[in-house]
Amino acid sequence: MPLVPPPFDPELAAALRPIKGVSGPGFTLDELDEARRAAGPELLGLLDLTMDGAFEVEDRTVPGPEGAPDISLLLCRPVSPVSTAPLPVIYHVHGGGMMMGTNRAGVAEPQDWARELGAVVVSVEYRLTPEHPYPAPVEDVYAGLLWTAEHAKEIGGDPDRIVVAGASSGGGLTAALALLARDRRGPRPLGQLLMCPMLDDRNDTVSSHQMAGLGVWDRTANDTAWTALLGDRRGGPDVSPYAAPARARDLSGLPPAYLDVGSAETFRDEVVAYASALWQAGGAAELHVWPGGFHGFDSLVPQAALSRAARTARVDWLRRLLTR
Repeated sequence: MPLVPPPFDPELAAALRPIKGVSGPGFTLDELDEARRAAGPELLGLLDLTMDGAFEVEDRTVPGPEGAPDISLLLCRPVSPVSTAPLPVIYHVHGGGMMMGTNRAGVAEPQDWARELGAVVVSVEYRLTPEHPYPAPVEDVYAGLLWTAEHAKEIGGDPDRIVVAGASSGGGLTAALALLARDRRGPRPLGQLLMCPMLDDRNDTVSSHQMAGLGVWDRTANDTAWTALLGDRRGGPDVSPYAAPARARDLSGLPPAYLDVGSAETFRDEVVAYASALWQAGGAAELHVWPGGFHGFDSLVPQAALSRAARTARVDWLRRLLTR
């Protein structure tokens, strides 16, 4: 019996229709160069990251992993902080299938959180696949966290209140970062915020099959991204949890997690399974499955009612976490 996909939220479905003929959900490496051009790194560079003067913005080059190139961090510090005390730090990891993006991609939402809650934002740029396969991306992200924790006070932040956050592949890297920091006894984040995270290289859940050819990111695109990271090892028996966090056998001792995902997207089942595994390991996790949401719906259609609800829920979780 063929799998019937869950319906899209009507408001989101209407927004999908105009882009369906322009950009389909499938994606192959043959399309990568064009997709990178379309992502517009030059246009991202023109964004007003000060948010009308609310933030002082700086690009900082810091040491990368041992034997690897330096990495670039984007620092956004409040111009008029709400307190003279050290501020919380939001350490942001951008999405893009690990194949596209810069530290400016997707940083607007963390800046919104920071403006509302009074926080510093640090957004990391990591080496991209397939040119730099595993472990390059996660090692770069870890190196950036080390620098952030060691220099938090220098940038007005509190090293004991660092929240790591990311969406899509950035969410997967954020989950991997939490595992790596635990196992290396590195900086312990206060929390991990995982938005529609990309967690499982096996790409064989019910939702991945249900949503094939639908939405904005399907199992064909997912295979492409995981192959770019892992090559022939994708889906095999020896994939590290620092590459694909769904492979982790031990999720104990991790920071409190917030996870969200759409009911009508490829990643739904792996995100639900990861939240369940966190609970089974005795961890704290809050899970939201947004009915009718496709992958990244709140970024593509921010004015939709479901998008506003999703963004509000993230801020509410952050506020509770930071005021605990």
